[in-house]
Amino acid sequence: MAKYTKHVPGVLLCLAIALTALIATNTLPLDLFGLALLSLLIGMALNPVVSKYESLDVGIEWTSKRILRVGIILTGISLSFAQVVQAGKYAMVLLVFTLSTAFGVGYICSKVFKINWKLSSLLSVSTAICGGTAVATVGPVIKAKDKEIAYALSATFIFDLLTVILFPWFGKLIGLTDTGYGLWVGTAVNDTSSVIAAGYAFSDTAGALATIVKLTRTLFIVPIVLVFSWIFAKKELQSNQNERTKIKVTKIFPWFILGFLGMVAVRSTGLLSAPTVSGIASAAKFMLATALGAIGLKTSFQEVAGVGAKPMVAGVVIDISVVIVALFAQALILRFIP
Repeated sequence: MAKYTKHVPGVLLCLAIALTALIATNTLPLDLFGLALLSLLIGMALNPVVSKYESLDVGIEWTSKRILRVGIILTGISLSFAQVVQAGKYAMVLLVFTLSTAFGVGYICSKVFKINWKLSSLLSVSTAICGGTAVATVGPVIKAKDKEIAYALSATFIFDLLTVILFPWFGKLIGLTDTGYGLWVGTAVNDTSSVIAAGYAFSDTAGALATIVKLTRTLFIVPIVLVFSWIFAKKELQSNQNERTKIKVTKIFPWFILGFLGMVAVRSTGLLSAPTVSGIASAAKFMLATALGAIGLKTSFQEVAGVGAKPMVAGVVIDISVVIVALFAQALILRFIP
């Protein structure tokens, strides 16, 4: 127990940041940033001061890894396998279009703009899966730099802010039905809170469908993490030409993802009451905010700005591509699939 004493100051600081962000989001009349992003920004703001105190480093590092994984595991409680079935064949087919677009365009952008593959992957996975949660999950798996994770989260925030404002207006302008709009928003908007805001701004029916489709996207984080674990291991072996060993699945497998699936399974049993599920989901969000606060403490605004404008342009291109493909794909699917 004594060996963990040195972790306490850093962990308490990260918890304080998350608590401050929680109070702010509950107090402000309009939740512009979201709990996770606000924690990240507060951490980055404190970086110049905190970086001078080495005694905080071990706790901050521990929080950014261990607490992050616990938060990801608990996030699984927000999804059940029944919801995936409820999303229906329309949503699953539509997701094939949007996932292919996000990663395909992301790969092209990485070549055109000469962007680090890790950063381009984070931008793609943010758009394809579930915004900040996906970035926070995949980032450590591929050992992305803290500044790359922060950059991808910032890009996600900017796009989500625009979607909440513009999507309801545009959907009504072009005459989308509740079903069509719900499918479109559920597959094209990144963060869950933004999906809910944009969906219910159109109608209750569209909001409910969009939320279900969005949660279904979240389940795709499992195969995506497995794929990126393998890609990272492959690239690591290629970078060391003297090493000819094969990739060991047991070594690269992200075991915490089994915990995520376990929580989905628990939710699927229906044994937990709604208040219990809500409480666990809230705890998951707070833990993710705590971990992102830790990542922020290790990252300065100067480092993020130093990444440059090209990745931001790439993020915009990926997001817009998915929005356009999702819009046309949902129209085709509703027309041709009985």
